[in-house]
Amino acid sequence: MKRYIFKNLVIGSVVLFSFAGCSDILEEKPHDFYEPGYFKTEQGVIQGLTSHYAHLRYIYGQAYFYNACQTGTDEATYGQQADGNFKDHDLSGVGVINPNSSRSDVLWNNSYNDINTASGIIDNGAAVGVSASLIAESKFFRAFDYFLLVQTFGGVPLDLGAGELKFNSKPSRSSKRNTVTEVYTKAVFPDLLAAVNELPDAPRLTGTATKTLARLILAKAYLTYAWWLENPNNIPTYPETPRTDPDGHNAQWYFQQAYNIAIEGINNPGPYALQNYFYDVSLGSNDRNKEMLLYADHTEDSEYYNGGSLSYGSGGAPDNFAGWMGTWNYTAIRSKNASGASVSTVQRAADQFLGRPWVRMVPPIEVITNTFADKTNDSRYDGTFAAVYRGNWNLIGTGLTDVATLYNANGLPVKPGDAILTFLNEEPAAPITYPSGAGDSGVGAGILPGRADYVISPLGISRIVYPGLWKLGPYRTDNAGGLGQPNAGSTRPFPVAKFSELYFVAAEAAVKGASGAASARNLINVIRARAGKWRWDNNGKVAKNADNSVALTNATPAVIDINYILAERSREYYGEGYRWYDLVRTQKWNELAGKYSIGGSNFGQHTPQVVTRTIDAHHYLRPIPQGQLDGMEMSAADKQAYQNPGY
Repeated sequence: MKRYIFKNLVIGSVVLFSFAGCSDILEEKPHDFYEPGYFKTEQGVIQGLTSHYAHLRYIYGQAYFYNACQTGTDEATYGQQADGNFKDHDLSGVGVINPNSSRSDVLWNNSYNDINTASGIIDNGAAVGVSASLIAESKFFRAFDYFLLVQTFGGVPLDLGAGELKFNSKPSRSSKRNTVTEVYTKAVFPDLLAAVNELPDAPRLTGTATKTLARLILAKAYLTYAWWLENPNNIPTYPETPRTDPDGHNAQWYFQQAYNIAIEGINNPGPYALQNYFYDVSLGSNDRNKEMLLYADHTEDSEYYNGGSLSYGSGGAPDNFAGWMGTWNYTAIRSKNASGASVSTVQRAADQFLGRPWVRMVPPIEVITNTFADKTNDSRYDGTFAAVYRGNWNLIGTGLTDVATLYNANGLPVKPGDAILTFLNEEPAAPITYPSGAGDSGVGAGILPGRADYVISPLGISRIVYPGLWKLGPYRTDNAGGLGQPNAGSTRPFPVAKFSELYFVAAEAAVKGASGAASARNLINVIRARAGKWRWDNNGKVAKNADNSVALTNATPAVIDINYILAERSREYYGEGYRWYDLVRTQKWNELAGKYSIGGSNFGQHTPQVVTRTIDAHHYLRPIPQGQLDGMEMSAADKQAYQNPGY
């Protein structure tokens, strides 16, 4: 019987990539009809190979998949303008995840065409003269896609119609799911091991796959599979299968492999390294830095190469619009002019602190008070959040360029660049005076004596007013003194894999019993030492030469546990799409995200409410998308058997 993932044909009209003749970057080239025989030519293999990098843009930066990775965890709840997709994923009684609303369909719908492309290259590449190192990129991507799928859905099909891991050219409308063990041991591990052996140390072009990248994903796959074998909380899997390894290894063996491979990556970094300062990791002018192993690329130089408009956002892939989701409507902030009339002080701009507001996703209060409790020594809060909103009414296009002074909190004067609204790091000693509604600030912010900026404390953030996500904010060099193009999708690359994660994978494996020269504490302290170094106070917009590394590393517990690893991961990767996978892998989702606190959905509602989530065992797998089920010719009973239980 032919088996095929019906919704994703590699045959059809797509945009591929080719190599730029004298450049070190990937260059897009349209190809109107991509038929199976094309893989039997060198040109077809090369263009199919480079299309792997294009497919990342349909997953990473796609805000609805991003929502599925973040909302419902301890890093995000739904915002005031959230629709059903976001509320469903929160699992807090305002919606239910189902096969229609789950936005993990983005992953399903964009992985199988890439997997089939990879299989076509692996099957045909050598015969048409393509080198083993190039074919290894396809092995990496096939494993990478399958690793994402198996973490998200459980067991998934390895046979797309022509046999397991074979290129398929004849679509049919039936499919059979393999087990989790089969996906890991037949697809993920063999392809990644080959990629580690065959990929180069340095990328052949900017952003292409390397040994270091393959080692990270292999180590992470070993780590995840080890947790799956151990299954500490007896979470069911699907399709049902014994949690035994076909090669006879136990969970501890895989934890040790994860540690060993991650340490190999650290000790053999190639051209990669940690940035000296956490601030520089997410600084827009420093994108594609040596810490980035893989990213979904974009550019402001060309709409064609960007994959989307440079002036407006479509709200869909391949735009990078994930950063909009955590951006609140700061444009509602008001100050007064000399006549006492309210004017917009902070206008929408293509600036890393600002960007396009969608108000879909909000950090729970515990993110500010617990995860990022230390905002003095640790630079990661300052290098993650937009906590200060400054006046920009003087920029070209605002209509207020000739206004030198406005009047803000306490009637005090403010000038362009001054703080208009500040999210305080801590609760102030004196209570904040908040209005009952929007107030003079326009957004329900409060005042403190002697301050010209309106203020909101950590306990005062709500579903409508909260710190923005600076690290994913837009960065443009073509604003020309104006507001730029704040409605466009971000032209920045979306980070997929970072060198720093090798330290976290090794540390987590060590906590789970893996042994080696570097302890879990020592590994985590490499990251914490970097976090203690400041060269710039981001929200204060002032140089800051401080090294708090000793204070941070001394504060690390002598013996760290999984919860500490997860807290450190959140401080390091907050808002980057890791969190759901981290909590599912470690089976800590309900423990760490079962309750959260947040204010209301209207301006002036600053009283925290405790919200309880209902996270059931079946939620540890996402539902198979309804579109996949609708496309298959099966009986209703077979479709029900194909779907994950609980959906």
